Amino acid sequence: MNQNFELRESKMAVKYYKVAMKTNDELYGITNVLKLQRVVFEEQEKQRKAELEQINTKNRLKQYALLSGLGVLFLIGFILYRNYQNQKKVNAELNRSLSQLKSTQAQLIQKEKLASLGELTAGIAHEIQNPLNFVNNFSELSIELMEELQQEAPIGQGSLSTLGAELLADISQNLEKINHHGKRASSIVKGMLEHSRQATGERQLTDINKLADEYLRLAYHGLRAKNQDFDCELITDFDPNLPQIEVIPQDIGRVFVNLINNAFYAVNQRFRSLQGDKVAYLPKVTIKTFKIESTNEAVSGGLGVSIRDNGAGIPEAIKSKIFQPFFTTKPTGEGTGLGLSLAYDIITKGHGGTIECESVEGEGTTFTVKFPLKTS
Repeated sequence: MNQNFELRESKMAVKYYKVAMKTNDELYGITNVLKLQRVVFEEQEKQRKAELEQINTKNRLKQYALLSGLGVLFLIGFILYRNYQNQKKVNAELNRSLSQLKSTQAQLIQKEKLASLGELTAGIAHEIQNPLNFVNNFSELSIELMEELQQEAPIGQGSLSTLGAELLADISQNLEKINHHGKRASSIVKGMLEHSRQATGERQLTDINKLADEYLRLAYHGLRAKNQDFDCELITDFDPNLPQIEVIPQDIGRVFVNLINNAFYAVNQRFRSLQGDKVAYLPKVTIKTFKIESTNEAVSGGLGVSIRDNGAGIPEAIKSKIFQPFFTTKPTGEGTGLGLSLAYDIITKGHGGTIECESVEGEGTTFTVKFPLKTS
C-alpha cells in the first residue's frame, strides 16, 4: 500500500514537473523572449521616430522662421532701395529746378539792370542832344567862316602874316576835330535813343533764311567797300524746312547786321595779328538756321539762328558784360558799345526770344538767337 502511494506521488510529481516545465517554457522560452524583444524594439523605434519627427518639425519651423526673416529683410531692403531711388530722383529734380531758378533769377537781374540802364541812357540822350546839335552846327559854321577868312586874306596880300595864317590853320584843324568828335557823340546819342525806344514797326511773316542771307551779303559788301583788303569765307547752313514767323524785319535785320559785323571784326583782328598769313589762318563766318522742337505740349517750339566766327574769342572775364550798354572791346572811335545791348533788347523784349553767347578764347565765338514760333 505504501508502495502504491509512493508510486502515485511519483507520478503526480512527474506530472507537475512537466506542467512546470511547460509553463516555464511558455513564460521564458526563446520565442517569447524574441517576441518581447521585438515589441520593445518596435516601441523604442516608435519613440525614436517620434523624437526624430519632433526634431525635423523644429528644424522646419526654424527654416520657415529664417526664410520669413530673410523675406522681411528683403522686403525692407527693397522698400529702402526704392525710397533711395525716389529720393535720388527728387534730389536731381530739385537740383535741376534750383539751377533753372538761379538762371532765371540771373536773367531777371540782368533784364532789370538793362532796363534801368536803358531808362538812364534815354534821359541822358535827350538832355545832351540839343547842346550837341549846337556844338556840331557852330563848329561847321566856324569851319566855313575860317575858310572864307583864309580866302579873303591870303598870305602876303594884306595884314595876314605867316604866323596868323598858321594860327588860322590850327584853329581850322581844331574846329574839324571838334566837329568830328561832336558827330561821333551824336552817333552815340542816336544809338542811345534807338536803344531806349519802343519798337514801332509792324510784325510780318518773315522768311528768316532769306533775311539772314540778305543781311550777311549786305554786311560783307558794306565792309568790303570800306576795307578792300578784308576777305572772309562765308558759310551758310540754312534749314530748308524752317517755318516763317512774325517779326519786325527791320529790327531783326539790325540784330543780324550787328552780330555779323562783330564776327567780321573778330576774324579781321585775328587775321591782322597773324600779319595776313592766309596759310596759317583763313577767316570764316558761318550762319546756321535750325528748328527747335517742342519738349512741352504747352510750348509750340521755335527756331534759332547761330552766327559763328573763328576769331580770337571773348575772354571769360568779360563774357558777362558784353550785353551791357557802352561796354565794348573795340578801340576808341570804332564802337559805341550799344550794338549788343540793343540786339539783346530787340530779341528779348521786342520778340520774346533769347540771345546767347558761347566763346572759347583762341578758337572763336558763337551767338545764338532763338525765337518762339508765336512771338509776343
